Amino acid sequence: MNSNLLILTCCLRIIACLAIDSTGSVADRSRTFVRKEVKQQFNPRVKRDVGSTSSSAEFSPCVSPVSIQDFNKLKQNTHQHAFIDDDGSSVVLSWVGDGTGIILVLTIFNVPVTWFFDQGSSRLYRSEDSGKTFEDISNVIKNTYIRKEFGINVGPSNSQRVILTADVALTREQGGRIFTSLDSGKSFHFVDLAFHPGQPIVYHSSNPDYLLVSSIDNILWLSVDFGKHWTKIHENVQAFSWGPGITIFFSTHPNDTLDADQRGELLLKRTEDLGRTFSTVSNNLFSFGYIGRFLFTSIVKKQGEPRALYVSSDQGDTFNQAQLPLATKEQFYSVLEADDDMIFMHVDEPGDTDFGMVYTSDDRGVLYSKSLERHLFAASGKSDFTNVTSLRGVYLTNVLDEDGSIRSVITYDRGGEWNPLNKPADVKCASDSKRCSLHIHGEYSISNQLAPMLPLSDPSAVGLIIAHGDVGDAITAVKPDVYISDDGGYSWMKTLEGPHHYTLLDSGGLIVAVEYYTDIPIKTVKFSTDEGQCWQLYNFTDKPIIFAGLASEPGTKTMNISIWGYMPEAGYRATWVSVTIDFEQLLTRDCEDDDYVNWLAHSTDEGDIVNDGCVLGYKETFRRLKKKSVCINGRDYIVEKEQNPCLCTKLDYMCDYGYYRQENSSECVEQPDFKDRQLEFCLLGNEELLMTTGYRKIPGDKCAGGFSPKRTEEQMNKRCGTAEQIQTSKSKETTIMLAVSAVVMMIALVTGVFLIVRKYVSHPLCRILSYRYSSLREDDDRCIDGELVANETNAGRGFRDDSDEVRALIYFIINFLNF
Repeated sequence: MNSNLLILTCCLRIIACLAIDSTGSVADRSRTFVRKEVKQQFNPRVKRDVGSTSSSAEFSPCVSPVSIQDFNKLKQNTHQHAFIDDDGSSVVLSWVGDGTGIILVLTIFNVPVTWFFDQGSSRLYRSEDSGKTFEDISNVIKNTYIRKEFGINVGPSNSQRVILTADVALTREQGGRIFTSLDSGKSFHFVDLAFHPGQPIVYHSSNPDYLLVSSIDNILWLSVDFGKHWTKIHENVQAFSWGPGITIFFSTHPNDTLDADQRGELLLKRTEDLGRTFSTVSNNLFSFGYIGRFLFTSIVKKQGEPRALYVSSDQGDTFNQAQLPLATKEQFYSVLEADDDMIFMHVDEPGDTDFGMVYTSDDRGVLYSKSLERHLFAASGKSDFTNVTSLRGVYLTNVLDEDGSIRSVITYDRGGEWNPLNKPADVKCASDSKRCSLHIHGEYSISNQLAPMLPLSDPSAVGLIIAHGDVGDAITAVKPDVYISDDGGYSWMKTLEGPHHYTLLDSGGLIVAVEYYTDIPIKTVKFSTDEGQCWQLYNFTDKPIIFAGLASEPGTKTMNISIWGYMPEAGYRATWVSVTIDFEQLLTRDCEDDDYVNWLAHSTDEGDIVNDGCVLGYKETFRRLKKKSVCINGRDYIVEKEQNPCLCTKLDYMCDYGYYRQENSSECVEQPDFKDRQLEFCLLGNEELLMTTGYRKIPGDKCAGGFSPKRTEEQMNKRCGTAEQIQTSKSKETTIMLAVSAVVMMIALVTGVFLIVRKYVSHPLCRILSYRYSSLREDDDRCIDGELVANETNAGRGFRDDSDEVRALIYFIINFLNF
C-alpha cells in the first residue's frame, strides 16, 4: 500500500493536483536543506491550541554517554566534509539507486535581487561512499546554474538515470536546456530543448527512457529515448499523469480557453500509444487524478452548480458517479489514500471550516460510507492523515472539535472504527484534564512550526512508530516531545524530551535522533538499539554546527546517517558541513535465530484467545528483533510472518452506504437523512437497488464464516446517468480528419435526426435519470443543451422503454454533434 500512497501533498483541494510520484519512490530519494538567516516566530491560533499541558515530572529518560570503547569505534567511522568556499543558501541532495552509496548534492545560491540579475549560481558534488567524501563535479556540467525548483531528478529504482534542468533565460528562443546522465552522474550530456520546461520531468515507472514534461506554454512533450529527442503530444494541457503501461492521461481545453479549469470546461483525454492517437474519456472536467487503479474526475454538470466526483477502475472506459456529497466552489475533494482495494476520501464542509468528512469506498470506488467526522483539513491544504506502514490497517489523523481544539484519533481496521490514542504509561496528565490521551503532530503542526517532522514508520520495522506528540486534552502550542509505539499504535511511551529529527536504520534495529534547534549549534547525536527505551549520546564533532537536517538512504536498510548543517561566518556567508556516521562497525554481530521472537500483531491481551489479533479477517505473527539484541539485521533482512484466517465479526465490516458508526461503537446505524428511503445508485448506466442491514465487508478483509449480514444489489432495469457518463470511449481521434467523411455522415443523419426529433419532442433526452436518490441532491439532471428540466420531481422522472436501437442512435447523434 505504501507505494500508492498518495498522501498527495500538493493541493488535493482540486483533484487535478493529485500529483502522484509516478516512480513510486523518487520523491523519497531527495532532501532539501535551507540555511536560515532569520529565526521565524509562530503566532498560534489560540482557540486551536487550548488544552491541558501534560506533566513530565514522572518521566525519567534513559540517556547515557557512549562508552569509551564504542566512542573510539564511532570516531573511526565518522567522516566530516566541509564545502569550503561554497556560499550556497540551500542544499538539494539525492540518492541514485538503492544500496549504491551514490549521492548527488546541489548547492544553490540565489541572488537576492533576482530581477536585476539573470541567474544565481550552483555547484554539483558527487559521492560514491554514502556521503563520507564528496567530489566537486561542477565542471562536468560546465558550471551551469541548475534551477532550484527542479533540483536533481533521479530515475526509478537502479536505473542510474539523472536529469538536471539548467536555468536558461526565458527570452532564449531556442528553449531550455537539460543535462542527462546514464551512469549515476559520472558523466552528463546536455540537450537543447525546443521548449522551456514548466515543471520537473516525470519518469515512467518501469521504463526510465520514457519521459513526460509540460512546458511553460502548457504543451505536453514526450521523449522515448531519455531526453535526446522530444515530441509534442498536445497543446493547452492543464495537467497530466502516467497511467498503467504506456497510457497517458491529460486534461486540456480547446482554443486555450481562459479559466476553463475553474469553470469545469476541460476535456480528459487518454493516449494508449504514446501520443499517436487520442480518445476523450470525460467532458466538463474540473480536475482529475490517477491513483492505484482508480481514475478520479471532478465534473461540473452545469455552470454555477456544485461538482460531482466520478470514478473509473478501467482507465476511463467507464465511469460511475461516487456516492458522495457534491462539492461547491468553496469545497474540495481530497484523496487521502488509495490502493487496489479501497479509497479514503475527504469531502470538505461548506465555508471556512477547516474540517470535513472522511469516507471509505467499496472495492469499486463507487459506494462510500462515513468513516470520520470533523476531520482536520486546514485552509492551507494541510492534512494530518497518516498511513502507519509498519502495521496493516493502521491510520492516524486529527479532528477539529467544536471548541476549536485539535485531538488525535487512530484506526486499526482501515477506517472501520476510530478511537483516541492511549495515554503513555510514563506520563501523567494535568489535574484539570478531562479526556487525557496522546495527540500526534502532523503536517498542520509542521506548517505552523510546532514540530519539525512527520510521524515515521516503515514496513521493515514491524510495529514501530516514532512521532511528536502532546499528552492532555488536545494538541498544544508548547514544544512537543518524542513518543514511540512498538505495537502499531496501541501503546506508547515517551522517549525523548523536546523536538528532534529522527530516522530508522537497519530495519528498525537502530534509531538515530538529533535534538532540533533553529539557531543553537549542536554536536551530539543520540542513538538507540532497543526501540527507544534507552539512548546513547555521541559527540560527532569538536566544532558545533547549526543543524539543518538528517539524511539517510531511502528505506531502512542502511547503517549510515548524515547530519547536515553549517558553520556561520561573517555576513551572509556560511560553510555547509556534512557529517556521516557509519554504525556498522559498532554493531559487529549479525543477528541469529535466537535474537528474534514471535510477535502476534494487533494483540490486545483481553482474554479472547480465539479473536485476539484478528484484524481485517486474519491474524499475523511476525518474527521481530528482541529489544535486548544488539546485532545487525543486514540488507538481506526480510520480514517473516505467518497468517491465519479468522471468523467474521462486526469489526470485519464497514458501515454500508447510508449508515455510519458513532465514535467508539461497532454498531452501524442509519443516517438520519436516509431513513425510510430506498437506497438506489447508478452503476454502469443501470440503476441498482441496494438492500442492506447496514454492513459491508471491508475491502481486502479475508475473514470467513461467523457474522454474515445480508446484502444484495438488484438491477432495476432502469437507465441512469447522462449519455456522456455511461458511454464507453473507444473511438480514437486521429491527427488528420477527412472533411469529406464528416460531410457524408452529416447528410446521412439529417433524415434520422428530423424524424427522431419529431417523435421525441414531448419527451426530450434531458429526462434521462441521473443519480436520483442520494445524499448529494436530487436535481442533478440536465438537458443535452445544458438547460435544466423545469419543475420535475424524482417521482416524475423516468426513462421511456423505447427500443435499444433508437436509444443508441440518439446517443450517437448527440455525441457526434458534440464532437
